[in-house]
Amino acid sequence: MINKYRWWELVFIYAGMALFLVFVLAPFAEAFFVSMRPIDAVFRIPYRFFTEDMSFQAYRDMWTSVPMLGRYIFNSLFIALCVTLLALFCIIPAAYSFSRFEYRMRDGLLGAFLAINMIGAAVLIIPLYKLMMTLGLLNSYLSMIIPGAAFTVPTGIFLMRSYFLRIPKELEEAAIVDGASRLYTLWRVILPVSLPGIMVVAITTFINAYAQQFLFALTFNSVNALNPLPVGLYQFFGRQAVVWNELMAASLVGILPVLIVYVFLQRYVVAGLTSGAVKE
Repeated sequence: MINKYRWWELVFIYAGMALFLVFVLAPFAEAFFVSMRPIDAVFRIPYRFFTEDMSFQAYRDMWTSVPMLGRYIFNSLFIALCVTLLALFCIIPAAYSFSRFEYRMRDGLLGAFLAINMIGAAVLIIPLYKLMMTLGLLNSYLSMIIPGAAFTVPTGIFLMRSYFLRIPKELEEAAIVDGASRLYTLWRVILPVSLPGIMVVAITTFINAYAQQFLFALTFNSVNALNPLPVGLYQFFGRQAVVWNELMAASLVGILPVLIVYVFLQRYVVAGLTSGAVKE
């Protein structure tokens, strides 16, 4: 075979993959081991991964230590879902416009979106706070949903635009010849073909929205019942000590919804990422 690797090349490849997996999975493994230990054994010296007193007690105690933990997880899921839907509502028509129409400043607008994507949310947090206060949106879900969607739209536009560019224009031209409008063509012809790409953008947006809620929630919201999980986890930080085992247990439980979503929808991610990789 022309592309067959030599044995030493395979060694380097697998060694690199193993090293990468160690760096990726080691924090999760350590978080799990910490969650299984009693609080007085977390910093025990000498350090051991496995101890005789490991148990799932922290997974039971965290619900009583932070009674609203379930509400915080629901808030995170609700905010991430709303951010995803709002972002898709903006991403799809914008990406379709950038991929199909020729107009002045199109490339400049794409560059502006890329520049916005390079600016962190912390840089704009004070102007955003003034804007939320002017609109009367403080202490509401919208104060976390709207900024969250705004910062995920640029990346989604670039991903969705590249997918639209792979779709043959002949599909649209055939629909337009039959009398279909642009909006009807987008809704009935382009979107069904673009489903794998839409799922990639939706999953990416959902994960980003679920992960970046802390800053917006901490700044724009002071109602405890509306707090997402990242802010709710702060209740495990006491004045004198941090309940590390329960904090790690709650963090791992909070990751599960995103993990479940990705596992069930990963076939769409693979289909969307590999679409167009092979020339037909």
